[in-house]
Amino acid sequence: MLLPENFALLASDETLKHRYAVRLSERDGSGLILDTLRELAAKLQIHIVLGGFPAASDDPRRVYNACASLDAHGAITAVYRKIHLFDVDFASAATTLRESDTVLAGPAEQRVVAPTPWGGLGLSICYDLRFPELYRGLAQAGARMLAVPAAFTLHTGKDHWHVLLRARAIENQCFVLAAAQQGRHSPTRITYGHSLIVDPWGTVLSDCSDGEGLALAELDFALQDRIRTDLPCLLHRRIGAENS
Repeated sequence: MLLPENFALLASDETLKHRYAVRLSERDGSGLILDTLRELAAKLQIHIVLGGFPAASDDPRRVYNACASLDAHGAITAVYRKIHLFDVDFASAATTLRESDTVLAGPAEQRVVAPTPWGGLGLSICYDLRFPELYRGLAQAGARMLAVPAAFTLHTGKDHWHVLLRARAIENQCFVLAAAQQGRHSPTRITYGHSLIVDPWGTVLSDCSDGEGLALAELDFALQDRIRTDLPCLLHRRIGAENS
């Protein structure tokens, strides 16, 4: 199960990020959000990816926007801290967002691939989607699936969400799992929604409509193997290959 960015907290009161910030290491942590979901994963015996939540940092003004993978026992298997922060001013949409005011960017060298019974799951968050070099690094690190939890704005999502997700799937020959917030959260903030699952050929396997929903699909890893064999573009890479 993949949860969207800000699945537990999306509020205009930014001080709440500090109140509920999780104390988080690479394999352990504590805090209401994390403790609740670890207990749920163990109770239901399912893998859960916590798409985006506040995690404490050494900066007294800012937290990390973190993504954590839990196994079916509730154990933390991987932690990612969002690299690319959403600082924009959409005059046409009367929307200004400055994520960096309250969030500290994670280390740029991160390429976090969580182990799962089905193969490696590359972790990212929302605005990261616009930076393809991150996903190529995840594929090179062994990811067969890419997680993109998000709170994409309506203004950008209606034009870019499907295109970017399909592109990341095609160019890395990975399944893309994208859980997204949907709806109005404040007078000036509306998220696009449309949680998607895309296969390595770029085919959309599941697309949530407007409103609450759950995207479900069966992932055919044999198909992925055939695609990677028939079109071995990951092996043909030359630019940057000397650093991989």
